Amino acid sequence: MAPSAAQQPPLHNAAPKVRPRTADGPGRGTVLLMSAAVGLCVAANYYAQPLLDTIARDLGMTATSASLVVTVAQVGYALGLVLLLPLGDLLERRRLVCGLTLATSISLVLTAIAPNGALLLVGTALTGLLSVTAQILVPFAADLASPRQRGRVVGTVMTGLVLGMLLARTASGALATTGGWRTIYWVAALAMLVLTAVLHRALPQFRGTAASSYPELIRSTARLLVEEPVLRVRAVIGMLAFACFSVLWTSLAFLLSGPGFGWSEDEIGLVGLFGAAGAVAAQLAGRLADRGLTTHTTIVGAVALIASWGLLLLGAHHLVLLIAGIVLLDLAHQGVHIANQSLIYALRPEARGRITSAYMTCYFAGGAIGSALAGAVHARAGWGGVCVLGAVLATGLLLVWAVTRRPELRAVASAVLMAAGLLALIAAVVRLGI
Repeated sequence: MAPSAAQQPPLHNAAPKVRPRTADGPGRGTVLLMSAAVGLCVAANYYAQPLLDTIARDLGMTATSASLVVTVAQVGYALGLVLLLPLGDLLERRRLVCGLTLATSISLVLTAIAPNGALLLVGTALTGLLSVTAQILVPFAADLASPRQRGRVVGTVMTGLVLGMLLARTASGALATTGGWRTIYWVAALAMLVLTAVLHRALPQFRGTAASSYPELIRSTARLLVEEPVLRVRAVIGMLAFACFSVLWTSLAFLLSGPGFGWSEDEIGLVGLFGAAGAVAAQLAGRLADRGLTTHTTIVGAVALIASWGLLLLGAHHLVLLIAGIVLLDLAHQGVHIANQSLIYALRPEARGRITSAYMTCYFAGGAIGSALAGAVHARAGWGGVCVLGAVLATGLLLVWAVTRRPELRAVASAVLMAAGLLALIAAVVRLGI
């Protein structure tokens, strides 16, 4: 069956043929390719994190200047969410994606050849800006999928994103050991170049239906938050979920390097591998969304987030419980995130790029807020204070959802009471030193 006109509007000024797809949407090979592409795009923003000390020594940068590498990457990514992501609703999608991946290859080469800190920061900022290609590919996959398989397709593509974030640091550290810190950037640049050619050959042409000019496109992105209550609520829920995630990963290194564990940086880095649980959650949450179970996924995810902070509190003295808390938090966070995406992508098919831009901007802001709060709270109240902060944010997520679902407040109240009881039990266990 041919794609519907709503899904595949004709291209302007020409009539190039659109590659066929099945009645159920893109084939498995295309979905897996898009998942791999998302992983490579998002990984480009994380290669530098475990290499900062090595880069600083090689380029004669101070520790403060080297830390700016992470900052400019985040700023570039934030600008990309606002300025580049909405273009998916205006331009032909395959050409846009391939143009951005090609530009990413160039920015990675710029970083690889950087003779000083200034050029390194420029290359890093550009790579951060262009890494939002991953967020263009996610709604692209949703557009290509049929409604009955959209959750599964989005979940599969998001698995690539999770693995890209997870494995980027591991790959950069391994390659730096064998060939220096620049090696990962040369390899990544070549990979992005090959990816550009493969995507151009494999992806179908798909033009957004927005007839607006670019300035109006940007303004309409903000208006969507006002006009779409589901987007507004899910953006807040996503913001709180990612804030929980950031609180954990911002403060975890302080716990593991402290007197309780005394781990080295390499050992701390291995803990990130437990984040692979998020990839499992993306698949499961996507399939549940296809069955119309986003409500259940949100409730379970919110309660699991609250419970995870109880495990993490106990984990200050028990490694197994700490790992269990990390895994549970990653599962819950990713489950809520996929449920959010499944709902917002069903709102306005013609505006999925702008919807993604609005949602991800709020989501990213939540991460930044969580990181800032985690640092301040840990400095004053230690790991216990961090766990309380995380539990408060997770409870806030559940309450935000609850007030928008009045008919189900009884079930939510029960869930809150159960979570509160669990936290009280954990507090008692810690107090008694069991």
